Amino acid sequence: MKNLLVTFCFSFLLVGGIFAQDVSEVPASKVANGEENADGPLMYFETNVVDFGEIVQDGDPFKKVVFTNTGNAPLVIKNAKGSCGCTVPIWSKEPIMPGQTDTLTVRYDTKRVGPIRKSVTLYTNQNEEPYTLQVVGKVNPKPKEPEALPEKSPNILGKQGQ
Repeated sequence: MKNLLVTFCFSFLLVGGIFAQDVSEVPASKVANGEENADGPLMYFETNVVDFGEIVQDGDPFKKVVFTNTGNAPLVIKNAKGSCGCTVPIWSKEPIMPGQTDTLTVRYDTKRVGPIRKSVTLYTNQNEEPYTLQVVGKVNPKPKEPEALPEKSPNILGKQGQ
């Protein structure tokens, strides 16, 4: 019985040691993006959601999102595409150096009323897989304009108001 218990404990420690990993050498930015390759550029966003919130029809169509190149090589956004013509990304064509922060601007057609559920896909030199941002929010209809003012009525002197 003693031998069985010793064998079991030894096996447990051996298997636990095999599967234990030391992640202290992986930079936090790589872990946050699910990457473990420390070489090359790395695009890092605080969030992958571009939230317009609730906006009024024909309101401000632009939302800016900040990102950082947390890698060790220049980051180049080769291309960016919206999921439809109503969502248009605007980005810098210049390389973003390691440690540098830049801005991606997303333009949404605020003439369309209703919920916003679109996406922007970014193609970079980071790797072959594109990076996708979700674009969300809601466009509410404009408040109705008040009807025309009534015609001016005569004043107490019998003259039409001017």
